[in-house]
Amino acid sequence: MKVLMVNKFLHPAGGAETYVFKLGEYLKSQGYEVEYFGMYHPDNIVGNRWDLYTGSVDFHKKGFLSYFTNPLKIVYSMEAKKKIGKILDVFRPDVVHINNFNYQLTPSILLAVKEYRRKYRKKVKVIYTAHDSQLVCPNHYLYRPKFRRTCEKCLNGGGFGNCIREKCIHNSFLKSCLGTLEAIYWNKRNVYENIDVIVCPSSFMKEKLDTNPVLAKKTVTMRNFVEPVVPKQEQNGKYVLYFGRYSEEKGIRTLLEVCRELPQIPFVFAGSGPLEYLMAGLDNVENVGFLKGKDLEEMIQGARFSVCPSECNENCPFSVIESMMNGTPVLGCDQGGVPELIENGYTGWLFTAGDVETLKKKIKSIWNSNEPELFRVACREKEFDTLEKYGEKMCKLYL
Repeated sequence: MKVLMVNKFLHPAGGAETYVFKLGEYLKSQGYEVEYFGMYHPDNIVGNRWDLYTGSVDFHKKGFLSYFTNPLKIVYSMEAKKKIGKILDVFRPDVVHINNFNYQLTPSILLAVKEYRRKYRKKVKVIYTAHDSQLVCPNHYLYRPKFRRTCEKCLNGGGFGNCIREKCIHNSFLKSCLGTLEAIYWNKRNVYENIDVIVCPSSFMKEKLDTNPVLAKKTVTMRNFVEPVVPKQEQNGKYVLYFGRYSEEKGIRTLLEVCRELPQIPFVFAGSGPLEYLMAGLDNVENVGFLKGKDLEEMIQGARFSVCPSECNENCPFSVIESMMNGTPVLGCDQGGVPELIENGYTGWLFTAGDVETLKKKIKSIWNSNEPELFRVACREKEFDTLEKYGEKMCKLYL
């Protein structure tokens, strides 16, 4: 069976890319023929035999105004449609597995699949893994950056125009206009009818996507996989750990305010992002940068507990799963898909997202208790799908 994996980034950039790379490796190990399509980047670690990629589009750069002069690059990428069309013609896949695509590849790639089906009368299956809420929320996070609060106005009959009024995309009027235009345009064209199955990594995500009648009949819940690890038998944690992106929606500003007020507690941050500068001058905060593989495992296992302080609605964060698999309990936000992963008072704790005072009290209380050590056994016993089990389930959806 031939599978075309589609994701806007083909280099390590986050949890979605980890998912794409590992699932692709599994499929190849099972005899599947796998090719990849996305944007060109010098750090790409997967690709396709024909070197067909789109040009790089960075939605975060200050030079974004250049794209406003040609909004089709953000709303409708003719380049992506043509290039994926060429790959479809020569590769002839049985499955197109789509991941993150909005703003860079755009939903125009689904039109290419539709044309491919019609041209060859081939029943190619289209699977979409919903790593975020991009199909129902223009800013992808159900989040209002101006107020650092979650939002579901676009889901509850208010229309995508709320994105413009609230400047939901990077707190920018122009970017929010384009994001809203994209959402309205593609929903009017009913392009998501071309997806056969939508894989939701959390019940929370399924519930939100099901608010759209077109999507509701396609959704299934399959939580993310995690690689099995063997935690050290003797784990004497020495710090509180955060690992992930240093950005506003991830609650980094709130967590660093807590770090400043708890100078007696050591914190380690592993990751990168635009708010890294906020760590300057905090003597109890060590920034070790982006880690992966064994280095990340050792860092997780060396923590008393980890923190997931996200203020957006997380889906099924790898950081929470990886922490527990390494025997380290998690203090997590009480929204999105996070409460589905943490058993409060057993494998971790929950707190009110965005509340500095509550988070400070929780961290201080946990640090001064023996709960982190008591919860380690429960974390090790927590079961998640391995890559193999997840891959088997996915292969059944491919049929």
